[in-house]
Amino acid sequence: MSVMTDKHQDRARFTAALLGPDTAPEPTPLGGRVARGVVVDATSYMLCLATPAGEERFLYERVTSFWRGGEVRPTELRPGDDAVVRCSHDGRLVAERVWAQAARATGVITDHHDDTLEIDTGHGRPRLTVVIPYRASGRISVRHPRLESGYLFDAVGVWRDGAVWAVRPATTQPPYPLAATPRRPPTGEFSATLSGIATWYDPAWGRASHLDPRAHATGLAYPAIDRAGHTRDCDRRTSCVPLPLLSTGAVVGLRNDCTREAAALPVIDCAAADSWVCDLCPTCGGQGAGRLASLTMTSFVALGGRLEDGCFNATVTVHDGEV
Repeated sequence: MSVMTDKHQDRARFTAALLGPDTAPEPTPLGGRVARGVVVDATSYMLCLATPAGEERFLYERVTSFWRGGEVRPTELRPGDDAVVRCSHDGRLVAERVWAQAARATGVITDHHDDTLEIDTGHGRPRLTVVIPYRASGRISVRHPRLESGYLFDAVGVWRDGAVWAVRPATTQPPYPLAATPRRPPTGEFSATLSGIATWYDPAWGRASHLDPRAHATGLAYPAIDRAGHTRDCDRRTSCVPLPLLSTGAVVGLRNDCTREAAALPVIDCAAADSWVCDLCPTCGGQGAGRLASLTMTSFVALGGRLEDGCFNATVTVHDGEV
């Protein structure tokens, strides 16, 4: 994470010197609204998490809700669970919503055997094993009817024994394999304001948050990374949203169009898989098709997203100095 910080600082300094300070916004601090850590204890009135700041305790309100593959009681959270807490607007000591063991698998199916899939998540990231339990198979099959090699897959679930146990689809599967995706014509003009959807991913890939500092990263992965500014191949395709090329370290404005919460977020990784699919997000009736960015899990939650929904309608603003 320090390398990304240094890159952003250098880029911001050079951009501000050339084009003025307004063209190089600083990322918005989001830590006060969200926490991620390992469950130490969960009672009927309080949650104790081990976080980088030490043990933190969160009280509940009457409306506090809990998700662990579905709505659960607070006492169903288990010691050792990875948990994300969105804090109440009234203060960090009160939890508004808690997610435990949340996981997501987005990519291309490479193998299928009985109720188990292997997913290629793109550009060098580790492949994921996905289990579709019987109780979720009906819901998954409605929106993912072709669980075959070469077809896209995107579902939200929970981590269990090193695999993602899918509980609900995060999109509708295209009716053709990735290799047969119709070619989209390139777009010659780009707008500084983009409308579409924002998704989320876990930069720690299921590793416990106390073992992998990437679990606490703030920022987003972007589908149209400039290859000259990214050390790994970003296997992108022409997105259905006309996205300008950006480099890692760039800072963009992103607004949740459902909650109106907004932040300036740095580009920290490639979101190749987001350019493979052209979908809609049903949240709050948005009309924009196509994925703009995948926020880190904590950034998505801090901007009002619900992990189980998988997306929210968003507006991205690219500053003049970043294009």
